[in-house]
Amino acid sequence: MKTTIVIPARYASARFAGKALALIGGAPMIARTYEQAKKAKLADRVVVATDDRRIAKAVEAIGGEAVMTNAKCQNGTERLVEAARKIDADIYVNVQGDEPFIDPASIDAAIAVLTQNDAARISTLYHTIDENEARNPNAVKVVLDAYSRALYFSRALIPFDRDGKKGQYLKHIGLYAYKKEALLAYENLPSSPLEDAEKLEQLRYLQAGYAIYATKADAPLIAIDTLEDLRRAEAYLKGETIALNDLANIRLILIDVDGVLSPPTLLFNENGESHKAFNVRDGLGIEIAQKAGLKIGVITGRDSPALRKRLEILKIETARFGVKDKGTACLETIKKLGATPDQTLFIGDDSPDLAAFAVCGLSCAVADAPKYIKAQASFSLNKNGGDGAIREAIELVLEAQGKLNCLTDVQAYQSVLCR
Repeated sequence: MKTTIVIPARYASARFAGKALALIGGAPMIARTYEQAKKAKLADRVVVATDDRRIAKAVEAIGGEAVMTNAKCQNGTERLVEAARKIDADIYVNVQGDEPFIDPASIDAAIAVLTQNDAARISTLYHTIDENEARNPNAVKVVLDAYSRALYFSRALIPFDRDGKKGQYLKHIGLYAYKKEALLAYENLPSSPLEDAEKLEQLRYLQAGYAIYATKADAPLIAIDTLEDLRRAEAYLKGETIALNDLANIRLILIDVDGVLSPPTLLFNENGESHKAFNVRDGLGIEIAQKAGLKIGVITGRDSPALRKRLEILKIETARFGVKDKGTACLETIKKLGATPDQTLFIGDDSPDLAAFAVCGLSCAVADAPKYIKAQASFSLNKNGGDGAIREAIELVLEAQGKLNCLTDVQAYQSVLCR
C-alpha cells in the first residue's frame, strides 16, 4: 500500500505564531520534523502541507517537498484532506509539525496497524503517564476497549478513579494514520458536539461511529506548543538532563537572592545603606507556587532590611542569611521543611551556589550565570536573575505537575489565590 506522510504546518498558530519556523539548534522546527519523518521505513513519501510560502521555502531549502493549502483550513485534518486530493496514496499519515523529535518507529507502528488489519481504517498512538501529568488538561487522555480501539479521548482525567486507587492513564500522541476513504470522509461527517466541547477533532470520527485503533509507542520527547517547550528542545539538543518527570516530583524550591531573586546589582545611598530591586512577576509566581502546595525557602550569603521586608511580604518564613556553606544550609532547610533532596530544586547563579547544586536533586542556573555555573546545573533558564528567572522555573514545575492553569485560567487562578 502506498503511504504518504503529510505534515500540516500553518504560520498563524494560536498559541505560538510562526512556531513552524522557530529555530531549534539553528534549524527551523518544520525542517527537523520533516527529517525525522523521512526516517520512517514504511512511508514512501513525505510532504509538508502549509498555507505560508515561508514555511514551504524552509522545507525546500533542505530538499524537501511542500504543497500549498488554503489558509482557511480549521485544523490539521482539514489541511490533510486538501493535501490528499493533490497526492495519490492508499494511506495518509498526519504527523504534527511541532514534533521535531518524533520517533520514526512510532510512525511505522501506526502505519503497520492499517497494513496488517483489514478492518482498521484509522490508527493512532498512546503512552502511559502518571496521575500528575494526567491532571494537565493539555495532556489528552484516551481509554481503550479490549481490542485497542479508542472508547473516548478527553482533556479531563479519565478514567475517573472513584475509590482513589493508583490508576494507569494513557496519554494520546497526536499522530494519525488513515486509509484514504476514511480520511476523505472527514469533511462530510456531521460536526460533533463532543469535538466542539473538548476541542479534539478526532472525536468527530468517534461520534460518527468510526473505530480508531491505538497502539503503544515511546513518548514523544518534546512537542512544541509554547516558548517554554522551545527552551526544553534547545536544552535537549545540548544534552541537558532536565525532564518534566523530574520536575513533577519537586516539592521544595530553594532560592538564592543576589543575581536570582534580585538583579546582580547592589545600589547604595549616601549613607551607605543598600537598596534592592525585586521583580513583581517573580513575586506573583512565588505566591501562586505556595498556594499550589510548593514550599519556598531562601538561602543567601547576604542580609539586609530590604530583603527581609520583601520575604515578609512574600510570606517566605524559612530563610537563611549570611550563609557561607550553602550545601549544609540546604540540607538543614530541606529537613526542616519535611522534604527530601530529590524533591528539591535550587535556583542559583554563581560559585557559592555550587555546593547547593551538589546536594539538591535538581538545580537550575539563571540565563546570565557564567558558563561554568550553567555547566554544573541540571538545566539553564531563559530569563536573567531578577528579571523573571524564578517565575520561569516555577512555571516549569507547575506545568510538570499539571497545575499551570493556576496562572493561565481565570477560575483556577482565583480558586488558588483566594483561598
